[in-house]
Amino acid sequence: MKKLNAEEILTKYAIKVSHSREVNRLAMMIFDEIDQKLRPLTPREREYLQAGALLHDIGYFEGAEKHNKSTLKMILTEGIEGFTPEELKIIGCICRYHRGSLPDKTKHEIYKDLEKKDRKIVKHIGGILKLADGLVRGDKQQIKNINLEYNSEDNIVKFILTPENDLPDINCAIRKRDLFEVGFKCQSILVFERDNTL
Repeated sequence: MKKLNAEEILTKYAIKVSHSREVNRLAMMIFDEIDQKLRPLTPREREYLQAGALLHDIGYFEGAEKHNKSTLKMILTEGIEGFTPEELKIIGCICRYHRGSLPDKTKHEIYKDLEKKDRKIVKHIGGILKLADGLVRGDKQQIKNINLEYNSEDNIVKFILTPENDLPDINCAIRKRDLFEVGFKCQSILVFERDNTL
């Protein structure tokens, strides 16, 4: 049986499709800003993030409670076209940590079995996904653009958010910065900047 790609899997389960696509859009912006201004990331890591962003909520198909863990299991069971079994574990863990607890190599079975370099990828890419997911309330596009400034002296990453119209509620994103900060070993702040080109 032919494996489906991430977009096809998202469509198959038809769970939070618009939300997942919006999370993907913001996650790609954050990834590109980090790659240019904070530390280099790889094209394959970008593919992990895209698959994870599109699929992070498919676990709702089995119910809302612990849907992040259900997503991990579904990815491992179903597979994703173009990814090896080991890469599926990485993508599954990226999705698993988009909410809830931080990765723990002493307690979390699949995560602890990953190689050290792959656990680092999970923290980096999972941190981006978790932050992007926190920026999307429902499925509406509320943020037009994201820019990043990095203060290397104080080790602070500033995310400059350009809102679409009214200022969105970013309290969830503020709470969901933890994995990003652990993964990139920094502090972060989120600020709004109006688009003056209109």
